Amino acid sequence: MARLTKNQKTALSKVEVNKAYSLQDATALVKDITTTKFDASVDIDVRLGVDPRKANQMVRGIATLPHGTGKTVRVLVLCTPEKEQEAKDAGADYVGLDEYIAKIEGGWTDVDIIITMPSVMAKVGRLGRILGPRNLMPNPKSGTVTQEVGKAVTEVKAGKIDFKVDKTGIIHTSIGKVSFPADKIYENALEILQIISKLKPSAAKGTYFKSIHISSTMSPGIQVETKTVAGI
Repeated sequence: MARLTKNQKTALSKVEVNKAYSLQDATALVKDITTTKFDASVDIDVRLGVDPRKANQMVRGIATLPHGTGKTVRVLVLCTPEKEQEAKDAGADYVGLDEYIAKIEGGWTDVDIIITMPSVMAKVGRLGRILGPRNLMPNPKSGTVTQEVGKAVTEVKAGKIDFKVDKTGIIHTSIGKVSFPADKIYENALEILQIISKLKPSAAKGTYFKSIHISSTMSPGIQVETKTVAGI
């Protein structure tokens, strides 16, 4: 195991073991304990009291973070020629159809989001074995299969994220960067928690929010006291 640096030891000492912090305190503390030299991502992990193996307990949703994620999102739009200019005007990084399908079939997946149209899903569908494992497959539920490709590009560039519970019952997603002011990290965290709350499946029994942790790249996780979060 790698030895901790002096800065890392100091950071660790600021997080009390077994203490649950208010969401506001946790979002301020995560800035204080990050020791990376780069602008680290801030992540939230939400453990839910659901069984994701059951279709009626799957939690999946979309959130538009009020302050974005701070990440540069690379967007590919697979569309017919008459929609190409709309996608480019909205800020898509790559626009086209057959040539990009061929590139993906050759192993290219150097994008973060793929947006497409219903009319070309038959072509895009055959990419499922490549895109599925990388969570890149367009999906109508996440708004990435749409006739309004320009609007979809604008939304994902502005901070719209798609999240879902994994097989262990945890939602893990980015909510900003350490360089964000603490109040902006807090507002992004609150937005996603309130959306997850509204998505509670009627089949889920018992405690819905089992635990919430906030961390940054390579920092320890900070436990959030769920009772302190308004609206969940």
